Amino acid sequence: MWRDESTTWQVAHRPLAALAGLLARVDAVHGLYYLLMHAVFGLWDGGLWALRLPSVAGAALAAAGVAAVAHRLAGERAALLAGTAYALLPPVQAYAQEGRSYALVTAAVVWATHLMLCERWAAYAAVLLLGCWLHEFAVLALLAHAHAPAARRSRGWRWSAAAVAAGLAPLALLSAGQARAQLGWLGRPSWQDWAAYGVLAAAVLLLARGAAERDLADLARVAVPLALLPPGLLMTVSLVHPWYVDRYVLYALVGPALLVGARLARARGWWPWLLAAALLVPLGWWSAWLRTPESRKDDVLAVAAAVRERAGPGDAVLFMPSRRREWLLSSPTAYAGLRDVALDRSPAASNTLHGTELPPERIRQALLDSPRVIALLDPQGQPLDPYPTEAAKREALATAFERCSLTPVRGARVAVYARPGGCD
Repeated sequence: MWRDESTTWQVAHRPLAALAGLLARVDAVHGLYYLLMHAVFGLWDGGLWALRLPSVAGAALAAAGVAAVAHRLAGERAALLAGTAYALLPPVQAYAQEGRSYALVTAAVVWATHLMLCERWAAYAAVLLLGCWLHEFAVLALLAHAHAPAARRSRGWRWSAAAVAAGLAPLALLSAGQARAQLGWLGRPSWQDWAAYGVLAAAVLLLARGAAERDLADLARVAVPLALLPPGLLMTVSLVHPWYVDRYVLYALVGPALLVGARLARARGWWPWLLAAALLVPLGWWSAWLRTPESRKDDVLAVAAAVRERAGPGDAVLFMPSRRREWLLSSPTAYAGLRDVALDRSPAASNTLHGTELPPERIRQALLDSPRVIALLDPQGQPLDPYPTEAAKREALATAFERCSLTPVRGARVAVYARPGGCD
């Protein structure tokens, strides 16, 4: 479990009133997903299994939806190959085993795409709106759908698009006020992001040309915009307002999966199959790596285990920076035995994700009154937060304590500090 999944776990376990108070201040974009997970945990509080099972179901539904779209546009063989291609994509497998909303969002978008092709407009609007309420950037799929033949010739699509936009408006207005706190950690897209998008665009356009040559123009008109418009538009907007993360538009991978399935279904000769078989080798290695702790930025359960091994009765705990309190919030037994000396109000009491902290002087005094401190730190080389509270923590540890041990854990460090002479 990494820290984003830990957020899902601890927020979804809050009482409904506390959850509503949080969403009024932050994370409204994930509100429907948290309510879903609250219901899941209410029915079965099954730890990681319960946390990740909805995502597994979402990925399976999305693969079935890809197959359904391909079947309608390119036939039975393309359906089987497109659904399989989608399921084999490593990013799809990554978010199929993660307790966040992105697999479910993709399922909603791809089934909305199928309903659009069937011209079932009321159902289309309802399913796409569900996806948008699970994560509002699903609305970018509307811009991709506008290029599909079924949408361009239909007044029903225009009414449906208007209904989706109107239904999303309350969430968009609420989350707009939270965007600075919600996405302030993001920077503009890196050159690696643009390079990855360039590779995706080149591959999609090459596959689409081949699809058009094989009388699959309608499939190309659905797949190409879905693959390229949502990430391209979000990256462009992010040059001014940094909002881009690839998982926010995971559903764009439906596009290349449809094209691959269509091309393989119409393949002549052995070389396309040889190329596909060769690609299975790196894909298999990538898939195996995704199932290891090293594929995540951190491992909150490993951090909690390290704290249990080192902490004693009455020890203080200090999170540096404060947002790393998330590392213990999903392990309440490990957290409960420690004194959180910097905490002013708990996450639930303050309607925040990670709680609020005391002023710098009170944090400094609380540390000086503590004989031993378990400090949870970012990995070496990460930038230090410049805020006064974080500076006070660092100063107090450096001037009044000696470090007894420092243990690297995946994505974190666990340090034990004691007053001079207290390490033995």
